[in-house]
Amino acid sequence: MSSTVSPASASRAGSASDASGSAPSGSVPKLRTRRRGPTPGRPRRSVLLTVLTGLVLLYSLVPLVWLVISATKTQEGLSRSFGLWFDGDFALWGNIVDTFTYNDGVFTRWLLNTVLYVGLGAGGATLLAVLGGYALAKFEFPGRRAVFAVVIGAVAVPGTALAVPTFLMFSTMGLTNTPWAVIIPSLISPFGLYLMWVFASEAVPNELLEAARIDGAGELRTFFLVVLPLLAPGIVTVSLFTMVATWNNYFLPLIMLKDPDWYPLTLGLHSWNDQAATAGGQPVFHLVITGSLITIVPLIAAFLLLQKYWQSGLSAGSVKE
Repeated sequence: MSSTVSPASASRAGSASDASGSAPSGSVPKLRTRRRGPTPGRPRRSVLLTVLTGLVLLYSLVPLVWLVISATKTQEGLSRSFGLWFDGDFALWGNIVDTFTYNDGVFTRWLLNTVLYVGLGAGGATLLAVLGGYALAKFEFPGRRAVFAVVIGAVAVPGTALAVPTFLMFSTMGLTNTPWAVIIPSLISPFGLYLMWVFASEAVPNELLEAARIDGAGELRTFFLVVLPLLAPGIVTVSLFTMVATWNNYFLPLIMLKDPDWYPLTLGLHSWNDQAATAGGQPVFHLVITGSLITIVPLIAAFLLLQKYWQSGLSAGSVKE
C-alpha cells in the first residue's frame, strides 16, 4: 500500500509542531537571557555611596597630608610654597631636632607629662570601667537601675560643662596647678563604664561563672583567671578611647595648669603657636607643625597595633548565636 499524506493532515501536523514550540528544521532557537540581580553574598554597588565615601576619605586625609608635607618645610618655606606640595629645602629631620631642643628641650618635658597623664589617668579610667562594668553586668544589688540612669546621664553631659565646677572644687582643695588636677578628673569615664557594662553582659556567660564558683574559685580568682581573658577586646577598646581622650585633652589642662613645666603636648604646642602674637615673640610655626606630627604618631601606632582587638570589641554583641 502506498502511504499518502493529505493536505489536511499535513496542516494539522504543522500546527501541532508550532503549538509544541519546536522550531522548524534549519533554524536556531532563541534563548531568553535573564537579568542578573545582585548576588545574595555580594552587596549592590552604589555610585552615590562610593562618591560620598570618597569625599569623606578625602576630607580625612587632606589635613594629614598637609601636616606631613608642612613638617618638611622651614619657617620661611611655609610662606613661600604651596601648602600641599614640598618646598625646595627638605628640613624634616632638622625640624624634629629643633623641636626637641628648642627652649631647653621643653617639648620632651611636655611629652613625658602627657605620657604621665595618659598612664595614670587613662589607665586608671580603664581599670575602674572594667571593674564597674563587670559588677553592674553580673551582680544584682539594690539601686542598680539608678546607677544605670546616672551613667547614661553622665554620658550625655559634655566635659566642658563640668570644667568650671571641677576647677572650683580642686581650687578649694589646693590641687590646681598640679598634675593631680588633670589625672583625677581623667579617672572618670562614663562612656567607658557603659561600654564595659554592655560588653561584659554579652561576653561573660553566667554558666561559666557558676561553674567556677562550684569548683571553689573565689570572686577575685574568677575575675582574674576567667573574666579578664574574655573581656580583653572590650578592655582594649575602652583603653583606646580613654587614651585618645586624655592624650588630646586641652580644655581641662588649660584651666587647671599655669606652670609650663606641667603642660601636656596640646597646651604646650598652643603656647608655641601664640608666641608669634606676643611682643618680641619669635614665630615657630614650623616647630608647631612638626610637634603636632610627632604628637599623633603614638596614637596612629596604637590604633594600628590594636586594630584587631578594637574591631572585635566594637562588634561584640552584634551577632546573636
